[in-house]
Amino acid sequence: MSDAVTRAEPQPQSSLAYGWLTVGLLTIAYIFSFIDRYVLGLLIEPIKADLGLTDTQIGLLLGPAFAIFYATMGLPLGWLADRKNRVKIVAVGIAVWSIATAASGLARNFTHLFIARMSIGVGEATLSPCAMSIISDSFPPEKRSRPIAVYTMALSVGAGFASLLGAGVLTWAKSGGTITLPGIGELVPWQATFFIVGLPGLILSVLFFLLREPPRSGGPSATGGSLPDMLKHVLARWRMYGGFVSVFCFMTIVAYSQGWGAALFERTWGWETSYYASINGSLLIICGPAAVLSAGWLCDHWIAQGKRDAAMKIALFGVFATVLTGALFPLMPSAPLAMGVFALNNMGIGMTSAMGVTALLRIAPGPIKAQTVALYYMCISMAGLFLGPTAVALLNDYVFGVEGIRYSMAVIPVIFGVPVLLGLRGILVSYDRGMTEHEGLT
Repeated sequence: MSDAVTRAEPQPQSSLAYGWLTVGLLTIAYIFSFIDRYVLGLLIEPIKADLGLTDTQIGLLLGPAFAIFYATMGLPLGWLADRKNRVKIVAVGIAVWSIATAASGLARNFTHLFIARMSIGVGEATLSPCAMSIISDSFPPEKRSRPIAVYTMALSVGAGFASLLGAGVLTWAKSGGTITLPGIGELVPWQATFFIVGLPGLILSVLFFLLREPPRSGGPSATGGSLPDMLKHVLARWRMYGGFVSVFCFMTIVAYSQGWGAALFERTWGWETSYYASINGSLLIICGPAAVLSAGWLCDHWIAQGKRDAAMKIALFGVFATVLTGALFPLMPSAPLAMGVFALNNMGIGMTSAMGVTALLRIAPGPIKAQTVALYYMCISMAGLFLGPTAVALLNDYVFGVEGIRYSMAVIPVIFGVPVLLGLRGILVSYDRGMTEHEGLT
């Protein structure tokens, strides 16, 4: 491996106060990104009706259309983040995905929506590789778990706000509310929703242009390792990284399969989408951050006690909880019981998600940090977006039927989660070896 990869990672130099301000803005950006990608799942039925789409087409929009660039752009953007101004990269990305979300409201067919979803993926691909690199350079290693957990809680908070906002817009539309745009005309409710959730992101983009870039690990003159350096490092340790990423691929597969949640509750128990969105959104905002922040606090506490693999152990506990509750909640006899178990499922997902990058930073060399994080996000995003919503859609259309969606969703956690649990011991052993190597380099 080149000297660029093996170079030691010194302590971050930015102030903790400014670091937390930066974390706050990055978290808000992550919340906005989840609102913009998640809101489509609340609009499945009206979009299907207006555009004449099938469940399989909706599955492609929820997953692959977004993933094509969201996943594949991560590596070049990670390379860029190891070299250029990260906060300005994020600022441009926010502007791109916000405009693309609003443009989704102008779609007249499947192709238009597919292109808009691809564009959202391009913009959102800028965020997490830059964000994790920025956070890592803003806090010392023993204090990273909580800021990373705060950032990661946007997964549930963003989905929660998207649900509540979607519920509000749908309720407003039913009361006769309309939006008319010059040159476009009157928008139907699902079209108006995309404009309402997309355009505010442009304000956030401006704020990021004003944010200060934190000093990089290694000082102002530090340069990033090359993409071949990163790939050589990962491929030489493919067992460790393969086992590691399987844990978090499972998490994203289950999380993205839940884009069908509104359709599940409507088709199985007769809940209107607006009612489902309001209940689910409230629970996500309460339970998700509680799980994520608790996991971050526990991880820091255990690391202080010398348990250096704390992040992986917490993540694997979250996998176990996600498999169990994910298989059970769609099969509950009533909607309230299903929603209660669904909330526990989201807490398991939140625990696992919160620990992903925290655990990765314990084994990823500093000069290729952003690129390694980008590769991690590429893998888990491709797994989640291609397999999660699409698998549910295919099971609906070809196995259980559209009214058997509860069975489609119940089998997903079992199929993808049980192999991870069976390999638990090997994953922990190889991860421990990776930490020992990383500590030897630093």
